[in-house]
Amino acid sequence: MSENIDLKRGLDIPLKGAADRKVNAVVSSGTVAVCPDDFPGFAPRLLVREGDRVLAGSPVLSDKKNPDILVTAPVSGTVGSVIRGDKRKLLAVVINADEKREYVDFGARDLNALTGDDVRGLLLRSGLFAAVIQRPYGIVADPSLKPKAVFVSSFSSAPLAPDSDFALGDEAEDIQAGVRALSRLTDGGVHIGISRNNYSKSPFHKLEGAILHIVSGPHPAGNVGVQISHIAPVRKGETVWTVSLLMVAAIGRLLRTGKVILDRKVAVTGPAAVNPAYVETLPGTPVSALTHIGEGVRVISGDVLTGRAVGKDGYLGFFDNQLTLLREGPEREILGWAKPFRPKLFSASKSYFSWLTPGKKYDLDTNVHGGPRAFVVSKCFADVTPMDIFPIYLIKACLAGDIEKMEQFGIYEVLPEDLALCDYVDPSKNEIQAIIQSGIDLMIKEMA
Repeated sequence: MSENIDLKRGLDIPLKGAADRKVNAVVSSGTVAVCPDDFPGFAPRLLVREGDRVLAGSPVLSDKKNPDILVTAPVSGTVGSVIRGDKRKLLAVVINADEKREYVDFGARDLNALTGDDVRGLLLRSGLFAAVIQRPYGIVADPSLKPKAVFVSSFSSAPLAPDSDFALGDEAEDIQAGVRALSRLTDGGVHIGISRNNYSKSPFHKLEGAILHIVSGPHPAGNVGVQISHIAPVRKGETVWTVSLLMVAAIGRLLRTGKVILDRKVAVTGPAAVNPAYVETLPGTPVSALTHIGEGVRVISGDVLTGRAVGKDGYLGFFDNQLTLLREGPEREILGWAKPFRPKLFSASKSYFSWLTPGKKYDLDTNVHGGPRAFVVSKCFADVTPMDIFPIYLIKACLAGDIEKMEQFGIYEVLPEDLALCDYVDPSKNEIQAIIQSGIDLMIKEMA
């Protein structure tokens, strides 16, 4: 049985540089990095030293707060270096990869014979439990809890997002196994959001043992948080888990093969990308190995709204299957916003004439065309937030550090990614996602 979620509010940003539906290369880098910052709420303890031998699936990091939660190596090889930052913060464990990958064998499993405890234990030992994210707060899940339900979005509506049917369509069997395994962890079922645009052609509408929801509307329709808000909003004292479709496939492969296999198709996108298309690679691969990166280009692991700028020397994020390249925009415009015609810019508020050419794609750069200033109270945030919250009041409550008001206005329901479009449309140029994250950090500190 399927349920319909029809969203009206939101915004699709018409950005140039969508990836062609083809795989340009299979990239096997000589080095792969494991980065603790990829795992929100994870306090890393280093389990290896430089020169240690690891296999794909060997523990590399554990969580100081919950030692059962591990992060494991995506490749076999030798630990080449441990990179630290200010105050000896652990930034990355770099592994010199073998030419031929060797795996820890966790043993293939018969799903019919597995209990919830069996699945949880296998995910913990393999390191894939770190891919399970808990709401509220968007941190690595607590394995001692039993969630109200598990939620998966089978598509992304973010700018230039990878086509899930192309990137993961040939892994339907693994995804089916992953869904069945996740259903053992909750009594509330596994809820999967599927795009209405290609519902009948998508291989995911045939998934068994899941509750399907057909979703339509502009971005952020593909955000799992938005889907949760229309299915079963998270209230105080409740816990739900979310897993990306990419990680559901990895869980299914683990059950079917007994191995941690994290290979994925990654969409190289953006106006500054040369021949945007897909590459097959692993998380932690240096971004410089995935595509040519020119001068004056910002490299983002993820999409332009929620991804992380990693630079030319950075690595592909653990949860990411998209790389976005944008031109830096340091120059200042003559007359700025007062120009009567700006045909090369897109406007969400019809300030320019982009609304007359709805099919046009734009070569946008990183220039925000102004600096932060006092909040302008308007309905622009509500227009792009298809959730039953008052975003402007939640943002102000986070700025004030008022926990009671944050609870009242929906802090348990949101993550920064759910309000990413507010960053884009804000006339005051404030970093809305950073403000929401500061509120979440305060909630974790005070409510723990």
